[in-house]
Amino acid sequence: MICNLCPRKCNVNRDLKSGFCGVSNTLKVARAQLHFWEEPIISGTNGSGTIFFSGCNLKCVYCQNYNISKENFGKDITTQRLAEIFKELENAGAHNINLVTPSHYVKQIVEALNIYKPKIPVVYNTSGYDSVEELKMLEGYVDVFLTDLKYYSSELSQKYSSAKNYFEMCSLAIKEMIRQQPKNVMENGLIKKGVIIRHMVLPNCIDDSFKVLEWIKNNLGEDVIVSVMGQYTPYFNASKFPEINRKLKPVEYKLVINHFNKLGLKNGFMQSLDSADENFIPPFNLEGV
Repeated sequence: MICNLCPRKCNVNRDLKSGFCGVSNTLKVARAQLHFWEEPIISGTNGSGTIFFSGCNLKCVYCQNYNISKENFGKDITTQRLAEIFKELENAGAHNINLVTPSHYVKQIVEALNIYKPKIPVVYNTSGYDSVEELKMLEGYVDVFLTDLKYYSSELSQKYSSAKNYFEMCSLAIKEMIRQQPKNVMENGLIKKGVIIRHMVLPNCIDDSFKVLEWIKNNLGEDVIVSVMGQYTPYFNASKFPEINRKLKPVEYKLVINHFNKLGLKNGFMQSLDSADENFIPPFNLEGV
């Protein structure tokens, strides 16, 4: 199968070699367990049934999950097994099935959902570096899109994630997500359908965060759900970039939150800076796989 799913358009046969994402056509998963550290409307009280896929189509120099995203740690499984994991997490009381870094496995995920479609919402938890064509394959399968919008600047996205066209692709992807799920549907404090946009504030990149929030307001309106994250911690290769080789300063995060409020955005989640701690990173130990 020649793969051109994501904006990388690698045009490689993943049965023979991997593309930029680093993995083959075989599903590879590092963890499948209840997870309590997402936004409250995702995690709830019972937890989100989170499935962490191996590989990634970005190369973020600060990635906290680098051992699965860059080093590709995980276990090969079949689509049948993935469908069984859906059911197991659902039976464990999960509020939703949360597919983390799924972009390079869309075809296999659809196949698994055709085997078993959970009665709870399916969450597509993505870096945002998705193609519209790829997302259209998910129509009718995904209930909630939980997407990053990491950068506005192509210079920053190239420098830190090896994706010069990140904003161009991500902005188109988000519009497609909203086309598929135009209304946020809440029930008992949990999201059942809709779109949540995450933006993690990076050190020394406050102006870029301002531009991300301005684009959201000007193009998507004031009611979109935005999660402004202050959990940045310099993992992986961040030490090679002195300007981001530190945690976020409280004043930096406060400036971004103030800009969020100034713009009149109405629906937001903010983090305590205490969340910038490795204790919030789940152990990738093949549990539940």
